[in-house]
Amino acid sequence: MIKVAKFGGSSCATAAQFQKVKDIVLADPARRYVVVSAPGKRMSGDTKVTDLLYKAYHLAEEDADFEPVMAEIRARFQEIVDDLSLSFDLDENFRIITDNFKKKVGVDYAASRGEFLNAQLMAAFLGFEFVDASRCIVFLEDKTCDYQKTEEKIREVLKAVPHAVIPGFYGADIDGNVVTFSRGGSDVTGSLIAAAEHVDLYENWTDVSGFLVADPHIVPNPKVIDYITYQELRELSYMGAGVLHEDAIFPVRKEGIPIQIKNTNRPEDHGTLIVHNTLKKPRYIITGVSGKKDFCAINIEKAMMNAEIGFGRRVLSVLEDNNISFEHLPSGIDTMTLVIHQQELEEHEQEVLNGIQRAVEPDLIELESDIALIAVVGRGMRSSRGVAGRVFSALAHEYINIKMIDQGSSEYNIIIGVRNEDFEKAIRAIYDMFVLSVDEES
Repeated sequence: MIKVAKFGGSSCATAAQFQKVKDIVLADPARRYVVVSAPGKRMSGDTKVTDLLYKAYHLAEEDADFEPVMAEIRARFQEIVDDLSLSFDLDENFRIITDNFKKKVGVDYAASRGEFLNAQLMAAFLGFEFVDASRCIVFLEDKTCDYQKTEEKIREVLKAVPHAVIPGFYGADIDGNVVTFSRGGSDVTGSLIAAAEHVDLYENWTDVSGFLVADPHIVPNPKVIDYITYQELRELSYMGAGVLHEDAIFPVRKEGIPIQIKNTNRPEDHGTLIVHNTLKKPRYIITGVSGKKDFCAINIEKAMMNAEIGFGRRVLSVLEDNNISFEHLPSGIDTMTLVIHQQELEEHEQEVLNGIQRAVEPDLIELESDIALIAVVGRGMRSSRGVAGRVFSALAHEYINIKMIDQGSSEYNIIIGVRNEDFEKAIRAIYDMFVLSVDEES
């Protein structure tokens, strides 16, 4: 069995966290490849090393004095080196980094140095080989990842390396220039290595014990999801729930590799296992509930709309002409509603309304703003009767008016629209109905 273990910034922020990582990695011989982020926050109010690197580089670009910030960054790494009694030359590394900042080699290079240094320290501490991500993560000229070439390079580089630590977040283009993924891209690095090596499990170690049923900023101490399918994860992530970088799902899903979200500070916890499919019955009818605010709706009414060939196409072509995407499209016999990100519509409001008027000559067009969308997601919903009724009952009990309902044919999710001001209250009401009430009954 082979595993890739990726550790986030909070898992690599201090020497004490390094020790936890070492205990985890060496506890299982299958954990042969380790991917690390840059040191994260050590405590509330602290600054991530990557943010310090951005700050230093922006000062360098302005020909301002960036040395004090570099000294702060160096002190962070020196503290880890000293506390772990590592033999590691920070002087030469920071000399090179400082020279490159002065040469203004690029913000991607600057941002990547936290992972670059942290991976070297972790490799020295674990006794693993350090493999620079620039050797195996390949980017194209447009700064998108070349997945095929990356897979080939990973296999080539790791072929003779039984144990390695690889920095996350970055790679290089064909000219050797450092290129980064978007923030959180260390997840993608781990996923690419897991897929290329056809490993059995991709572990993503962080500071939470798995994927949560609801946002902990809205619901106090929400339950952890034990098992979740990729389809459920996609639905929840799209509606705002976030543990993994979105691009990190694709490579391992394509190869059929499960992902396990684990807590570095509580390694004994099961965490969340993300799989293609499972016979495991969920603890609750719903797997999760998440959502986003600040949508708007364009309500279109026209008699005999259903008999008018091409009506929907003409309406949607108006959005396309204005480079606007729609989120949902609930409709009736003589009505159609376009749900759109409010900010997108505000920039082209009159062009869109005039375009729809000319395209389909509706009897009425109404606008409704400040709508929040909530997704209630779960594979258990398919075999349970009355789920929608219970959702509506939960919201009615809190005197929350439903502005929109949309359910896909897969029966994996129900999308509900409520007012922005009712968003948090609606999330809590749904959670209480499907989770808290079940726990209280049992």
